[in-house]
This record gives sequence, structure tokens and C-alpha cells, in this order.
Amino acid sequence: MSNSHDHTPAHVHEHDHSHDGGGGGRGHSHAPANFNKAFAIGIALNIGFVIIEAFYGWRINSLALLADAGHNLSDVAGLLLAWGGTLAVKLLPNARHTYGFKRATILAAFANALLLLVAMGALAWEAVGRLSAPQAELQAQGVTIMVVAGIGILVNTATALLFMRGGDSDLNIRGAFLHMAADALVSAGVVVAGALTLWMGWVWLDPVVSLLIAGVIVWGTWDLFKQSLHLLFDGVPDSVDPAAVRTLLLGLPGVADVHDLHVWAMGTSHIALTAHLVTDTADTGALLHEAEEELHEHFEIRHVTLQLETLAYAQSCALRPGLGCQG
Repeated sequence: MSNSHDHTPAHVHEHDHSHDGGGGGRGHSHAPANFNKAFAIGIALNIGFVIIEAFYGWRINSLALLADAGHNLSDVAGLLLAWGGTLAVKLLPNARHTYGFKRATILAAFANALLLLVAMGALAWEAVGRLSAPQAELQAQGVTIMVVAGIGILVNTATALLFMRGGDSDLNIRGAFLHMAADALVSAGVVVAGALTLWMGWVWLDPVVSLLIAGVIVWGTWDLFKQSLHLLFDGVPDSVDPAAVRTLLLGLPGVADVHDLHVWAMGTSHIALTAHLVTDTADTGALLHEAEEELHEHFEIRHVTLQLETLAYAQSCALRPGLGCQG
């Protein structure tokens, strides 16, 4: 989109590569993959496992299995959150939401991380309580606990694998993957603790293993929590170096200066940029096209909005550094 204004020499140009396949003519696209089938399968598997775990927990009066069933129910909520975020991205912008609903994926990633941290806090609290009052009856329930936890390993690992390929490029999908991988680790720890408890009679091992697993999961989830919170406050995505972006724009033919440069995440897989370029070039179309191509090629920035200014206009631009706004 291009707009010129008669009362100023400014030229505003906006382009979103996410709608045209990206890359302009470079022939490659990095559009987010469709994970609808993965979410549907993962949710169905986990609902089935919650029912099995809750049934056997009630049948043998195992608080451990009942508590883990409640924890796995939070997995279903986490997957629903992540799925809702990916579906919201597809909602078209409107007059009241001009950027659409891409930010829902960041909110989902944040909620998923927060949910996992709270779940691990609850698990650690329960484990500390059991350290002071070990349950001797766990030894007799060892086989049942191991079998049910073994099913949990299969279910959670299978679900995590469904999201593995999208974890590097989409923070929301990474959140779903971490959530399920963490639960596979929890189930594995329960199996090991159950086996040793059955063999050695170490009923204290169950809460100790739970604490260790909770610590490992919190360590792995903390980065997801920080990144999603950073993006919620319009922080520059970790994949983009702002100084390198400025250097790239300054290196474009005819560009004398760059100010009011902003880079932020519209969603977990959509990066946007706005900037004012000071230039005296007559071929503005070529400059804009090259800027879009370079930003997409080097930084995966899909939504680019540039304002071109003459040197004379830049001296009075309200957003120029030193005139009341940070550039």
C-alpha cells in the first residue's frame, strides 16, 4: 500500500509478506504449519488418559494417581489454549482490530508457561508434604502405579512428537511441546520411583523424584515464560538484532538516515517493523522493494511499514530524536 501526502514530502509504504507467500520473488515461504490435526489427536489422547488414570486412582485409592490425573487435565487445558491461539491467528483483521488476532498465540504461550509453572508448584508442595509423612501403602500399589504411569509416558511422548517440528519457529507450538514433554518426564519418574519403591520399599523416593522432576521442568519452562512475557510488552523477538536491522536499512542505496525504528512480534510467528527512512532517491519503488526483500530474507520480518522522508522534512518530523519522541 502506498500513500503520498501533498502537504508533506513523506511517503508511507506498507507490505505484509505473510499474505503473498513471502520473499517477493525469492520463491520461499515460511508460513506457519497447520497443527489442527496434532491438537485434535493430542487432546483426544490426553482426555482418554485422564479418564484411565482417574479410574484406577479411585479404584486403588491412590492419591498419587488422582493428583496426576488432575495435573494431566491441565494438559488438556494447555493444548486447548495453544490450539485456540493458532486458530485466532486465522481470524481476519477488521475495523476495530486492524492487526487481527495474531497476538493470541503469544497470550497462549504465556498462559501455557504459567499453567505449567503453577502445576509444578502444586506438585512440589504435595511432594514436600509427603516427605514428612511417607505413605507406606504405596509399596503395595507399585505395579498398578507403574503400569498407569507407563501409559502416561506413551501418551505424552506421542503428543509431544506431534509438535516437535514446530517448536523452533513458533513459541506457541513450543509451549505445547514443552508441556507434553514435561509430562512424559513426570510419568517416567513415577515409573522409576514405583519400581524402586516396589523393590526396595523406599516410599520416600516418590516425593523426592517428584521434587527433582519439578525442578527440571521449571528450569526448562522459565525461558518460555520470559520470552512470551517479553513479547507481550512488544519486545524485539530474540531472532532479530535491532542494531543489525538499522545497519541494513542504512546500507540501502540512497538512505541517509533511519529513525523511529520499531520491531515487535504481532504473533509467535509474525514479526512487524516500522521505520522512517531519510532519502533523496527518485526511485522510491525500487528502494521500498529492496528494503522489504532484505528484511524478509535476513530477519523473517513479514509486515513492513516504511515512511520515506526528504532531508528537509526529516528536520521537522515530530518523531525525530530530539523533538520529543524516541526514534
